[in-house]
Amino acid sequence: MLKQDFITRHPRLLRIKEVAKRIADKKFPVLITGESGVGKEVLAQFIHDHASQQERPFVQIDCAALPNELLESEWFGYDRGAFTVAVSDKPGKFELADSGTLFLDEIGEITPHLQEKLLHFIYHSEYSLFRGKRTVQVNVRLLASTNTDLKERVKNGTFSLELYIKLSVIHFEIPPLRERREDIPSLCNYFFCRYRDRHKSTVEEISPALMDSFLRDDWPGNVRELENAVKRYLVTECESL
Repeated sequence: MLKQDFITRHPRLLRIKEVAKRIADKKFPVLITGESGVGKEVLAQFIHDHASQQERPFVQIDCAALPNELLESEWFGYDRGAFTVAVSDKPGKFELADSGTLFLDEIGEITPHLQEKLLHFIYHSEYSLFRGKRTVQVNVRLLASTNTDLKERVKNGTFSLELYIKLSVIHFEIPPLRERREDIPSLCNYFFCRYRDRHKSTVEEISPALMDSFLRDDWPGNVRELENAVKRYLVTECESL
């Protein structure tokens, strides 16, 4: 059973959905770009859910959330004794994603050191454990996303051109919500149905006045901001705060 849909009526995104389904079983990397909150994680899950390995692991890593050394240990894992507090073996996220999908969120934030290690993995499907010599081979589908301009980072020397080329065999760029306002009613209805019972709300529907306000807003936080607005409406039962 499919777990995730990508809700849209926008022609460009409908085309992206079509291509995403077509390449879901292909093993080459996919790069997903767009502003924060546009739904990059949703599209990544959508691709995984339309692949034949949809019952296999889907492992997501936020590359911006951890400092470099900790991120490397999370990626690759380590053996007991690799450093002072390594009292037991720990598998990395790459190993946990074996036979499934590995989604590297905010890939633009990784250091040149990790860029080199990721490039090696893409070429060889293997990596070395953090502070270890043992190598591990895994079979994963690699998806990556960023809200930064990787081409600009390549120009200023902070991101590897070779890695960018390898990651963007397929490149999906998701437009911001302000450029696809036709999606707002469908998204509102989805979030309304999803959260109404969960929050035990007595609200029967989104009023025409509130929907008109939603349609006119520029939504700098994109779909994530719209989701929060619907949740706030259901909880407070107020059209404005």
